[in-house]
Amino acid sequence: MSIAFVSSHVRRARSLLTAVLVGLLTLLGAGAALAQNAYVPTGGGANNVSVINTVTNTVVGTLTVGNSPWGVAASSDGTRVYIANGSGTVSVINTGTNTVIATVTVGSQPRGLGVSPDGTRVYVANQSSNTVSVINTATNAVVATVAVGSQPIGLAVSPDGTRVYVTNFADNTLSVINTATNTVVDTVTVGLGPAGLVVSPNGTRVYIAANLANAASVLDTATNTVIATVSVGTNPISAAVSPDGTRVYVENFASNNVSVINTATNAAVATVSVGANPRGVAVNPDGTRVYVANAGSGTVSAINTATNAVVATVTLSGGPTAIGPFIAPVAAAAVPTLSEWALILLGLMLAAGAALYIQRRQAVA
Repeated sequence: MSIAFVSSHVRRARSLLTAVLVGLLTLLGAGAALAQNAYVPTGGGANNVSVINTVTNTVVGTLTVGNSPWGVAASSDGTRVYIANGSGTVSVINTGTNTVIATVTVGSQPRGLGVSPDGTRVYVANQSSNTVSVINTATNAVVATVAVGSQPIGLAVSPDGTRVYVTNFADNTLSVINTATNTVVDTVTVGLGPAGLVVSPNGTRVYIAANLANAASVLDTATNTVIATVSVGTNPISAAVSPDGTRVYVENFASNNVSVINTATNAAVATVSVGANPRGVAVNPDGTRVYVANAGSGTVSAINTATNAVVATVTLSGGPTAIGPFIAPVAAAAVPTLSEWALILLGLMLAAGAALYIQRRQAVA
């Protein structure tokens, strides 16, 4: 065979290998960019949860849950989403199939809820029972009940899982629960009408939406004292924090906007207009988007965090209320790991090398 013929085959093999590499990188990029679905409850008689693809900003599913769904929390591995229903139950959603796989009876009028970092416990604030229910996620059964303040609404778990923070709307306090003993270890006076709250990624701060004070209270978790009060919009209900901890987003129900707080200065640095009566805010895992549930307009607003501008609006079938981190991270099993991709790539490279060797031997022969 001629040298030109051999070179032609080599070029083809190299082109094939390049195409395979590009394809693998594309798949890897696509896997990394898989949509984190947003799970947004809609009440008003609908009693369902809309599943929103956060890449396409479209509704990709609707699930029926209990009556008057309100609070939302996702497990850290993205496999489960928990919905607090005002009817006294928690719906457990399998995110792989987007189906309700269990319903757990808790206290009266459950509101906010949170999942422990290891996924073994779910904590539920029961507004009319003045308690927190502790659910074992392996059995989907309540294993403890903790008495807190009057009308608990918001709930958040610390990043290390050792503390649960619960806002008590009627007595303007925050209950601090030790998760090892399921007991209240401190009660802190905060702003008037505390509602939703969020813990900073490093666990050193808690940001509390003080609904009747038009402010956000900032708690130092080392001392359990309020170290700052930040003026926001009118009647804030919930809060969310960016993954790097530099920004906190507070949605304001009566002023139809979101206040953006710089956590270094504890000052509002931007205000973003959204839909009517926002009631729920969440940040996606990479921090590029903030999603706001607008109860009055039946929509969800998507905010670009780089520009603090609304870049998409998703229309739902009813008025949404989504208090808590309602965006589920991609489940680990959804995408091959880097080591798996490496093994696949190695196999393809060996196959391509063998093909080149055979072609050259044939050319020489």
